[in-house]
Amino acid sequence: MLAGSHNSSLVLISLLVAILASYTALDMAGRIATAQGRAAHWWLAGGACAMGIGIWSMHFIAMLAFHLPIPLGYDLPITAVSLLIAIASSALALWLVGRETLPWRRLAGGALLIGAGIAGMHYTGMAALQMSPGIRYIPSLFILSIVVAVLASGTALWIAFNLRRESIWVRPLRAGAAVIMGVAIVGMHYTGMAAAEFPLGSICGAARDGMDTGWLAVVIIVVTLAVLAIALITSVLDVRMEARTAMLALSLAEANQELTYLALHDNLTKLPNRVLLEDRLDRAIQEAAQKNTRFALMFMDLDGFKAVNDAYGHPVGDQLLVEVARRIVATVRAQDTIARLGGDEFVLLASVGEPEDAATLAEKVLTAIREPFQVTGRELRVSTSIGIAMYPGDGTLQHDLLTNADAAMYHAKALGRNTICFFEASMNANVHEQLQLVQDLRLALERGELILQYQPKLTAPSGPVVGVEALVRWVHPTRGLIAPDQFIPQAEKTGLIVPMGNWILDEACRQMREWRDAGHPHWTVAVNLSALQFRHASLIKTVRDTLARHALEPGCLTLEVTESTAMRDADASLQILKQLHDMGVRISIDDFGTGYSSLLYLKRLPASELKIDRGFIRDLTRDTEDAAIVSAIVALGRTLNLDIVAEGVETAKQQDFLTRLGCDSLQGFLLGRPMSAEMLIASLSGDDKLADAA
Repeated sequence: MLAGSHNSSLVLISLLVAILASYTALDMAGRIATAQGRAAHWWLAGGACAMGIGIWSMHFIAMLAFHLPIPLGYDLPITAVSLLIAIASSALALWLVGRETLPWRRLAGGALLIGAGIAGMHYTGMAALQMSPGIRYIPSLFILSIVVAVLASGTALWIAFNLRRESIWVRPLRAGAAVIMGVAIVGMHYTGMAAAEFPLGSICGAARDGMDTGWLAVVIIVVTLAVLAIALITSVLDVRMEARTAMLALSLAEANQELTYLALHDNLTKLPNRVLLEDRLDRAIQEAAQKNTRFALMFMDLDGFKAVNDAYGHPVGDQLLVEVARRIVATVRAQDTIARLGGDEFVLLASVGEPEDAATLAEKVLTAIREPFQVTGRELRVSTSIGIAMYPGDGTLQHDLLTNADAAMYHAKALGRNTICFFEASMNANVHEQLQLVQDLRLALERGELILQYQPKLTAPSGPVVGVEALVRWVHPTRGLIAPDQFIPQAEKTGLIVPMGNWILDEACRQMREWRDAGHPHWTVAVNLSALQFRHASLIKTVRDTLARHALEPGCLTLEVTESTAMRDADASLQILKQLHDMGVRISIDDFGTGYSSLLYLKRLPASELKIDRGFIRDLTRDTEDAAIVSAIVALGRTLNLDIVAEGVETAKQQDFLTRLGCDSLQGFLLGRPMSAEMLIASLSGDDKLADAA
């Protein structure tokens, strides 16, 4: 027999290649296990090629390390077949470890198939020598090499399956496992080589026409290392990108959860707000109707709260509201809903079946609130008046229940306060007063009793004036000046808000024409659109005709739409706003931060500016949560290339803070109160700055 020998350097290199190929295989298994959809198929194909080339290269480098006292060469087609066998075996291995489970039967079957494949690759590669006479194999060693291949394959499958998930220790463990797998693969190869016998007088048929071994080792080593390195680098980069994507997704989920919470809860007391209350009230009505049960709705209003506010200021009043909310929550049951509607008004949705139970719960609340409060070192005392409406006796609709509970609460106040009162039909007498108010409001449009006041909008921090916001007021012939919050809700309920809104738009544009003719060409006027007006079919035509009537460029008009109105039907809103934007009118998203916006829709809205709600501005300098929200809104606006307007600026600290954050424009009592057009012009200096602006 011909005596063979091995090149120790190439033997060592073959071992290192086997270890590197094993590590690559383990890493690819991890990528396949976490990939989804088409990406998993790409990782499987790429991983099979990289792993197959690595195992085949280890085999072939080891073959090149083998020398006989005759010239050797390798047949190219047979060598290519051995490479394909390695890739196919690798694909099967990676597919197996990419499954959700790896039971023992599948592990055993996979080990047999992959072991047979690796052995087939080895002995096909040996056949590429085309020895004449053919190579003889010692049966015992030949069988042992196949057994080693099967055991090595089974061990590799088990290790790869258990190390496929990313963790802190997974990469060191993979490195150790790669050494074990590499030694096993090399052991199989050299066991197979030990089984081979070459008779005296043997000739290598591929020595003349086949590939030369001199340069082949270097080429295979370089190509293999390049392939494995590319595979590993790609995997590492993909892991990092996946981790960053996961972190971003988590951050967005947390932000979305926070926005959802803010949209459904009162910012001051953290109680459910009107939106969440209405949702739970709807559910309670549906459930009670299905099960034929009852529940109570209690409307609460604090007695003496205004006096506290007037005596000690809004900060103390706000802290008192927080303490009242805590005390009510501690008094009612977990299944009840206590919400704050605004100001000092609270609503309790209580799961009680009998009026007596509702009265007992209400008395507990009365008793709890009567106890003195300790707020900023002061002892404060307030009480509450509670009106109770029972479902279904006092109404089967959400609106009826809220209205009747509210009527009962006002009756409780009329009885002397600090008491409870159940709704009775006779309490609807105040409905006549509301009807009279609506009738007077209809006449107000005809008699010209509505006026506009204009609150200036200043470039941060203190000017010049860049525009105004038009605000409607009602000068009633007997009641005097009526604030918008007293008649706007009635106008919205009755539909009068549409003709009223048309008048406001026309009057604001008429005044803007006067200001432009008087030398203020860069001013803009902002007009609020109610939800009903925004959805009205004639809105686009009304805006276009009004601008044409007063010969105004569309860019001088800003239409303010609240965030909740814009998001109520986002797709329909997008179409309306796009038409206004295409016309050239500026769009402002008003009260931003109080609603629940999908960022996907927000970036699609053709808005020009975001207007931060005054609720976040009030406690800006002492509430880190409000400061964080405002900072986030400003950053969001900057990202979307929107102007940022902050309303409700009442202190110099707020003014300075908002300016440093990067707000473009400011509004508020500190800078300028709503005033008539004449007073506004009179208060201006020559450079369009307000004389009393801070």
